[in-house]
Amino acid sequence: MKKNIRRLVLVLLLLTTAIFLYLYFAHQEDGSEITLYGNVDVREVDIGFRVAGLVSSLCFEEGDRVAKGAKMAELQKSPYDSEVLLARARLKSLEVERDNAKVLWDRRKGLQPIGGVSQENLQDSESDFRQLEANCKAAAATLQIAEDNLSYTEAFAPVDGIILSRIREPGSVVQPSNPVYTLSVLSPIWIRAYINEPNLGRIAFGMEAQVYTDTKSGKVYKGKIGFISPVAEFTPKTVQTTDLRTDLVYRLRIYVEDPDHLLKQGMPVTVKLKAVE
Repeated sequence: MKKNIRRLVLVLLLLTTAIFLYLYFAHQEDGSEITLYGNVDVREVDIGFRVAGLVSSLCFEEGDRVAKGAKMAELQKSPYDSEVLLARARLKSLEVERDNAKVLWDRRKGLQPIGGVSQENLQDSESDFRQLEANCKAAAATLQIAEDNLSYTEAFAPVDGIILSRIREPGSVVQPSNPVYTLSVLSPIWIRAYINEPNLGRIAFGMEAQVYTDTKSGKVYKGKIGFISPVAEFTPKTVQTTDLRTDLVYRLRIYVEDPDHLLKQGMPVTVKLKAVE
């Protein structure tokens, strides 16, 4: 009986020692890991027109994925078509006048040596030609502006992205730069997080990070530190940390790989870093 009790005590002692050692080393391992809390940041682009006009069509709905270069919206073209036709006709007219002036100038240059035309008339014809030549250049520039304005009646996606907001509808009158869509850029995506000053010396540019969302059994996202602010600031109220909110912290930007495009703007995340000892 006593032998069994001794064995039981020995087993309990060994078990207690194993648990103690496990907790000790687990604590030591956790000490080399920095846990931060932050939010997903995604660049957004407001899509608009460079000219004013009446919106004739919008090609996408909210949530649609858009490829770079895809046409997203269009204005009514008729006013700008007319400007192009008018500028083109004006240029053609001036070119005819310039060519006639050149013929007259060349004819007078041939007559001047034999006294068939005065020096004053020769200079007048040259002046007329030079003036019309300058007018043609100005008309060509006006035509180019009109053609550019016509092309600006179409808006294209500057990058791959997802439509966050469809701000206008067909029939709306917009001014230059008024947004009609808000586009969420697919890449790059980063985490905005903050680290306190005592841990600042334990991180470095390019350090790998693991990013976790609040989704149960969610995947772990891989990332790297791409920016460390050189200026301290107070912890924003939107960031949940285990330290006092009045502590001074430094802002980090952790670029994340998101092949499935599951990270959304403002999503809270947890970031774990292997600290430099």
